[in-house]
Amino acid sequence: MGAKSWWSQTDSRLLEAALGLAAVLVGVFGVLLPALGAAGLMDPMDTREVEAETATRVPGTVTDAVTGHGMTLTGTHRADLVFADPDLGQRLLLALPEIVGSLLLLLILALLFKMARTLRGGDVFVPVNARRLSVIGLAVLAQALLTPVLPALTTEVLVSGTPVAEQVPFSATFTGEYVLLAFLILALGEVFRRGTKLRADTEGLV
Repeated sequence: MGAKSWWSQTDSRLLEAALGLAAVLVGVFGVLLPALGAAGLMDPMDTREVEAETATRVPGTVTDAVTGHGMTLTGTHRADLVFADPDLGQRLLLALPEIVGSLLLLLILALLFKMARTLRGGDVFVPVNARRLSVIGLAVLAQALLTPVLPALTTEVLVSGTPVAEQVPFSATFTGEYVLLAFLILALGEVFRRGTKLRADTEGLV
């Protein structure tokens, strides 16, 4: 009597459903709604959290507003840049970081979904999954680099030529955790690739 498999068809379908639901939520809340807001079809984003150099009267409280060009800067070290009535360009710049990050996350979820479907056959160690892991690793690396850079660049464009620009320096803080995760995924993809190649070579000798 054969040993019972540790992974069942029900497990596969539950995993696929969870990944599918996650993709739908990211698509709706991370891409569709921000895009509709940027297009003016619904309430748009009008606030961006920024690093500010504004001096405060009382530490930890809201400062006097720095106003100009329809925008207001309030806060201490972490301040809110608020647009009273953002135009199309401003709406696009405000929404762009979230949309790009969500699109990368959608790509990752789509590839994970395809990998999960290979579990139906009881074997996840197939050549195409090695390539998928490599793409996932590159997507995570891109997200690690773009997550701090895009908000900083778009904020720089938003405040350029306004009185607020003097109070909002260019600031992008990188964290090593996601970069490390990306390289671990890339390494795992290489392990998959070598493993599937070795298995194919071994089967060819039988």
